[in-house]
Amino acid sequence: MPSYSGIIAALPGPLRLDRYVAEYLQVLTRSQLKSRALGIKLNGKEVKPSRLVRKGDRLELTWADPEPGLLLPEDIPLELIYEDAQVVVLNKAQGMVVHPGAGNYRGTLANALLFRRLHQGGLWAGEAFRPGIVHRLDKDTSGVIIAAYTDEALAFLSDQFKTRKVRKRYGALVRGSLASPSGSIETRIRRDPRDRKRFIVSPDQGKIALTRYRVIRSWGTHSLLVLGPQTGRTHQLRVHLRHIGHPILGDPLYGTGDPGFSGLSLMLHATSLSLVLPGDTKPRTFRTALPRRFWAWMRQRAVHR
Repeated sequence: MPSYSGIIAALPGPLRLDRYVAEYLQVLTRSQLKSRALGIKLNGKEVKPSRLVRKGDRLELTWADPEPGLLLPEDIPLELIYEDAQVVVLNKAQGMVVHPGAGNYRGTLANALLFRRLHQGGLWAGEAFRPGIVHRLDKDTSGVIIAAYTDEALAFLSDQFKTRKVRKRYGALVRGSLASPSGSIETRIRRDPRDRKRFIVSPDQGKIALTRYRVIRSWGTHSLLVLGPQTGRTHQLRVHLRHIGHPILGDPLYGTGDPGFSGLSLMLHATSLSLVLPGDTKPRTFRTALPRRFWAWMRQRAVHR
């Protein structure tokens, strides 16, 4: 059963516990709080989600995992980078959802991996198998992603992500020319209370997020960047680039109109992933080249100059 325990910090004043969990901790949404058999202890005593919490309070939470949905195997082509008996590394296509969810129960990476494992003969009818998705990429973000085939591998890899020992790099095409050829963006990020699909930068709420960047090439009105997220917040890179005034091209949530290049899809690609595989002692780096949509845009940009 998942759990959380910690001291409440950086709270400007009393706040309902359910709001604190959803907006500050971001471990569960407010709707999930009602459906996950939530157990709450505040300073050692059981309380309700409506209880007010304050800075310095000790909070202990337990909740039930969601009921597993029906995961159907699907024969979907995958671009493999590496595979062994415990893990698989691949280049996720843009537009592919990683795991089934509301409105996306078919065509996901998890469905494709289940088919692959069944086809390999590693499973038999009736055996429960849910691919160990260690980390996620947004639907419209392409690039390197790793999944675990065994519980041991899942735990081994998850620990590296949790302790920030994994090195991730992304390529992004953004609007404008950055003032510095390299730098860092550090803010707090929280869910947008006006739109639950989006996240926003907040001065005093949410979780700390840190992104490092380097300019590879600039055309004045646009730039190609390498991004290195040091934390793994939802939509972190997209939120950070919008925050500094250089939104990623083609971003339907955080972008702005670009009359010269309309109709673009999200120009964000996970180019490399460095981590230690189960059984190894030293990190390996898995890489992919920038996809065709990047090169097509850059060729088009050259024509417009």
